[in-house]
Amino acid sequence: MEEPLWLRKHREIMEFLDKHDPKRQFRFRGDLAQKFSRLREELRDSFIEYILGSEVEVAKKWIKKLTSEIEELISNYNLQGVLFSKELRSFLEDPYAHLRKKIFNYMYDLFREKIDHEEFERVAGAALRTSLRTNMRSIYQTWVLASILNILYEYGSYIVYPEHGYLSFERSGKQKLGWIPPNVVVYVKGRGFLSFFIEAPRPIGWEDSQDLKRAWSFYTALRPDILVYGGKVLNIVKLGHDPPIERPHVIVECKELEEWHVRIRDMRGPFTKPLTAEEWRSKWIQGLWDGLADILGVKRTEAVETVKEKKTLRLREYQVVTLYSRFYKPDIMILIARAKTPKEIKEKLLRENILTIDGVGFGKSRLKRVVKILLDKAKPEAGKIALEIPWETYAKIQALQRKLMSSRKALGVEEVINKIVDFALENIDKLKQH
Repeated sequence: MEEPLWLRKHREIMEFLDKHDPKRQFRFRGDLAQKFSRLREELRDSFIEYILGSEVEVAKKWIKKLTSEIEELISNYNLQGVLFSKELRSFLEDPYAHLRKKIFNYMYDLFREKIDHEEFERVAGAALRTSLRTNMRSIYQTWVLASILNILYEYGSYIVYPEHGYLSFERSGKQKLGWIPPNVVVYVKGRGFLSFFIEAPRPIGWEDSQDLKRAWSFYTALRPDILVYGGKVLNIVKLGHDPPIERPHVIVECKELEEWHVRIRDMRGPFTKPLTAEEWRSKWIQGLWDGLADILGVKRTEAVETVKEKKTLRLREYQVVTLYSRFYKPDIMILIARAKTPKEIKEKLLRENILTIDGVGFGKSRLKRVVKILLDKAKPEAGKIALEIPWETYAKIQALQRKLMSSRKALGVEEVINKIVDFALENIDKLKQH
């Protein structure tokens, strides 16, 4: 079996360092600096190729699909731009450069002989695979939400939140003290509002309620891709309730891998920590473990003992999806799979009120069924807001009101404003020309 290229490059650069920099100070100048830089990048690139093969090229194709959908989103909703997490933004800009950074420290540990080439392959390889897998997942999830919003635009939707013209696809850092806001709220003409929360619930700040603070870690361990609420929902935290967030109307879970259903997830963290008596008194924690036990086909006490013995809870991905549905109790849960999903898995999920839409790939038309379900959940908001306008503008509205009066009935000012706005939205291209 031929020796991997990166190992040959490793030997070459170690011979160079032994000769020119035995103390490993890396203070090269001139030709030596250029040669070291070349050898270092050849090692790094050959190692990425060895670990990931053609997967980076696949990622580039996915990035193009996402970029196209985001450009359409910005155009449709007249956005100033979109915001991604620092991690995803770096990957989208240049996946190779991003992956090179992931193994930078390991590479210098290798040069200093703090680790050997076998450990380097293990730890640096794991870092590359994790980074690629995480970003590919983020790309597909973001593409799904952007596509849903673009289809909703065809039904006459527009963004009412956020108001600053930037739509955030970031997964964290948006919550204030004890408050989890949506990523986006849209209003669909004639239907109502839809509020979207990406990967919520998230960690929040606390002032008191220490019991709930301890319990919250359980909740954040179960974080679906997208929660959707009918209506204009600006905060889903409901302290003092079991569970302590608003019940979602729809959960959308995205699966980008070919064989997502056979993958096993280790549910570490709060599931493996011993519970205090106070925590066990929480009804929703009891419900969580009951749900786990049911999925595992055992009693609650047996589920707890299983976790204690193994120090982790191992579930297949479709069982995790089922747990989301049991725990959050949405009206309906939708699983969007890029590839085909076996019939028996889809039937199992359907029995848990989880609809699987598979074989989606990057075909936006396959998401129209999802949008129709969401439209049925959209809710109007009662109430009005005060709007200040100049007297001159109000006089023009009254003049238009008189001209629109028919013999049957007079139009109110509110109806006139609605007609003006509807007309403007239908003729937006003409208005942009003036």
